[in-house]
Amino acid sequence: MAAIRVAVRRALTDLSGEGPVLVACSGGADSLALAAATAFVAPRLGRRAGLVTVDHGLQAGSAERAAEVAALAGELGLAPVELVRVQVAGRPGGPEAAAREARYEALAAAAVRHGAAALLTGHTRDDQAETVLLALARGAGPRGLAGMPARRDLAGVPLLRPLLGITREQTRAACVVLGLKPWVDPHNSDPAYSRARVRSEVLPVLVRALGPGVLDGLARTAGLVAEDNAALDDLAEAALAAVRDPAGGLAVPELAALAPAVRGRVLHAWARELGAPPSALSHRHVAALNALVTAWRGQGPAYLPGGLRVLRRADRLMPA
Repeated sequence: MAAIRVAVRRALTDLSGEGPVLVACSGGADSLALAAATAFVAPRLGRRAGLVTVDHGLQAGSAERAAEVAALAGELGLAPVELVRVQVAGRPGGPEAAAREARYEALAAAAVRHGAAALLTGHTRDDQAETVLLALARGAGPRGLAGMPARRDLAGVPLLRPLLGITREQTRAACVVLGLKPWVDPHNSDPAYSRARVRSEVLPVLVRALGPGVLDGLARTAGLVAEDNAALDDLAEAALAAVRDPAGGLAVPELAALAPAVRGRVLHAWARELGAPPSALSHRHVAALNALVTAWRGQGPAYLPGGLRVLRRADRLMPA
């Protein structure tokens, strides 16, 4: 429990804004331990702390469980407390992606409503290791291997993950110490979900073969790759400004002179500027743009998500 409180204190120290910090809590061990630690730490830093729980409506009894989480939050002294019900059915993508999208939309809206200074989630070191393995299997590249950032923006509100250095075993032990009874989500062990298979089948094999340090190694890899990504993103931002054409295109000779890792980021950022949806923009789209720079033989346009096209005209890439 002490380690979790220290992690929360570090995340909340020097946080700007006067609003409350909100804990996203499902009722599982990770988010319950985070909620209890935040209820202890935040007032000692002069901050209000509240809680948001989301009912996805995907399982029998989910409404009752969400109500129990909200009631427990009140007992912990958290306020404001909000229970949000979301509609998952009908959203694009698989059930995992649809539920995640609905959850984060609800969390972002709640954070904005309450003027939150930050939103905290209970992702642990184990979650980070799973994320890195899934990204590796997808061939996601450096951005995927960087895993989940400790901090990112969500609808203008900082989303913090204080427990990325805390193990799942520690959060369970903290709940035992505090007398909290976490809910065990059956989806976490359902082999229909890829993350559940990684958790129950893949990681145990790796731990047996390579030792328990493999989880720390995967999480540490995410942090190191994230640092490299930040440096490359800074280089790409400067490079994009340097290769811009006054007419709205990009100069091909200057693009060709860039290191491939920087050029790919420049093309990715430019495609987003043109209006390509980030969630649909993939490696193959950036590769098609890159081919207009490095392997142009008079071919036609590169097609981007959102119905966008990019042409090469002489020594310029231009939106069609």
